[in-house]
Amino acid sequence: MELWETMLRSISAFTLMMLIARILGKSTIAQMTYHDFVAAITLGAITANLAYNNTISIKILLTSLLAFTGISYLLMFFSMKNRKLRDWLSGKPTVLIQEGKILESNMRKLKITLDTLNQELRSKNIFNIQDVHYAVLEMNGAISVLPKWESKPVTRKDLHLDDRSEHIFPIELIMDGSIIEANLKDNDITTEWLHSQIKKKGLSIENINYAVISSNGSIYFDEYKDRIKHPVDKE
Repeated sequence: MELWETMLRSISAFTLMMLIARILGKSTIAQMTYHDFVAAITLGAITANLAYNNTISIKILLTSLLAFTGISYLLMFFSMKNRKLRDWLSGKPTVLIQEGKILESNMRKLKITLDTLNQELRSKNIFNIQDVHYAVLEMNGAISVLPKWESKPVTRKDLHLDDRSEHIFPIELIMDGSIIEANLKDNDITTEWLHSQIKKKGLSIENINYAVISSNGSIYFDEYKDRIKHPVDKE
């Protein structure tokens, strides 16, 4: 009976956390601030106890879980209305590099080393710190970078290239060998048209793992059989 009770409690805990994540929204998951970090740890601890701690009443755990969820939601709601509260809960962006100069005092305050800063810059494809005009540590821990004017990548606008061809959002047609009927319906694409495109490529639908209409309008097909003589296999 204890095993079945633990199983039921675990399923209930997982379901509740999924519902709470839905309530709090995608932004909380994608951009974790101080408030989100504390809420996630607290809710995770309560949910873990709900899953396996048989010594605490389920009613008490559910009450605690609902209370913390309510607190998190209300704080998120009021912080959207009040900037001072939002700054206190989520923090403020901090400048790390200003006009090409590293602000050591801000680095020390945030306990960020030069190694960490260089690592974050490399993740932005900047390997020379002297190419940075501004670097800002955002509230979610990510670093935003403004390169110096001479180090900025060249754009089509800089080259005076006027390409106004329409770009669309990619439309996935087949995934894991199955046709995504909802995407076909939403974009007025018929299965007959899809089969005709597969036939043009000399393929059969049974051999296709993934198919997508890319942003430039071309269709990409990925077969189960890769036809690569020496595939790279790295753990």
